[in-house]
Amino acid sequence: MTAHSLPADMIRAPSLAGPHAGYMPGFGNDFETEALPGALPQGMNSPQKCNYGLYGEQLSGTAFTAPSHENERTWCYRIRPSVQHTHRFTKIDMPHWKSAPCIDPDILSLGQYRWDPLPIPDQPLTWITGMRTMTTAGDVNTQVGMASHVYLVTQSMQDAYFFSADSELLVVPQEGRLRFCTELGVIDLEPKEIAILPRGLVYRVEVLEGPARGFVCENYGQKFTLPGRGPIGANCMANPRDFKTPVAAFEDREVPSTVTVKWCGQFHETRIGHSPLDVVAWHGNYAPCKYDMRTYCPVGAILFDHPDPSIFTVLTAPSGIEGTANIDFVLFRERWMVAENTFRPPWYHKNVMSELMGNIYGQYDAKPQGFVPGGMSLHNCMLPHGPDKTAFEGASNAELKAEKLSDTMSFMFETRFPQHLTPFAAQAGHLQEDYIDCWGSLVKKFDGTPGVK
Repeated sequence: MTAHSLPADMIRAPSLAGPHAGYMPGFGNDFETEALPGALPQGMNSPQKCNYGLYGEQLSGTAFTAPSHENERTWCYRIRPSVQHTHRFTKIDMPHWKSAPCIDPDILSLGQYRWDPLPIPDQPLTWITGMRTMTTAGDVNTQVGMASHVYLVTQSMQDAYFFSADSELLVVPQEGRLRFCTELGVIDLEPKEIAILPRGLVYRVEVLEGPARGFVCENYGQKFTLPGRGPIGANCMANPRDFKTPVAAFEDREVPSTVTVKWCGQFHETRIGHSPLDVVAWHGNYAPCKYDMRTYCPVGAILFDHPDPSIFTVLTAPSGIEGTANIDFVLFRERWMVAENTFRPPWYHKNVMSELMGNIYGQYDAKPQGFVPGGMSLHNCMLPHGPDKTAFEGASNAELKAEKLSDTMSFMFETRFPQHLTPFAAQAGHLQEDYIDCWGSLVKKFDGTPGVK
């Protein structure tokens, strides 16, 4: 295959045919791709000499001895080995990007909280400097739990690169378009799509259309995977073919560059004389991908009652306890509501899981007021929540005909751990202080007369 130029002097294989040119379909597949013909060894991983003078190197996303169905690794054939992509490190401060445990005794995390969208400032902010941590859970040092962030990006990273040794990142855009130039290829990302960036993957983030704002789930634990469908069977929900992994791409540029590494919640910077995005060919199953949430096929009740919201799970990160996730990523998108004699919005409940929600666009059916696009809410474990009075009265008295929820897309980062508010989340001025009052106008309707509804 013959390579050609892309923005930022990035070289990649020729575009694939079809609407997803430049990507390979499938989730967890064993891919192989090369940006120069013959760059990828055949029949073996580590030849004595690689073509084009490349170095063979393995990137392992799991322990070597992980079960074969869970083992993830990618063989990279690159211009320089990664040992030349770092040098002496200098510790740097990123005051708004926090990791768990981040527990301030003066901040009350017990409660139901909701935030207005974070405004995008005029100042230049990159993917790294524009990250704002809202909640943390678990412990980054023991590799359990998560953190939730909002990113505010106004500027592309210039000869600057990043990777996290702590976590994989699930990126949920809400406004603007970004390009992730990674070691293993290029991902262009826009609202209504998500991306997964594996732990240890080096990348640079460019602004294609800005300013950009969105949400990030930082997963310290086991990797995201597709949930088991159980009796639903082989189809619907998120289908593997709709996940897209980029084809090989590389940079061969001799320019002063910085690489920032997040490790154990701390940030370190190293300086090198070239681009680290120099993988010419690769094969394996440890790679970034993106997913178009418009391809998510929701399932639900078609006669009566309301399934648990877990029916809308797109991705899950297991915890080691069967059925109890470290993180679930749940999507509430457009869908038909047809259940008979049923209260159709999410019901009132308390949950062992902690639920952080974000609104991408439109109106969420359980909160018709106050939960605006770009906003988010938190209902911590065992804190009651549910529809406000407007939603309750509307659903209780509506004519129950087939109804389509249109122009809506919200999501949830759900974890088995309590989520602790950061000082930024508690004090930055975007917290809706009156959110708890949305249930205050609910009225007592009890009537002990037999047969009264």
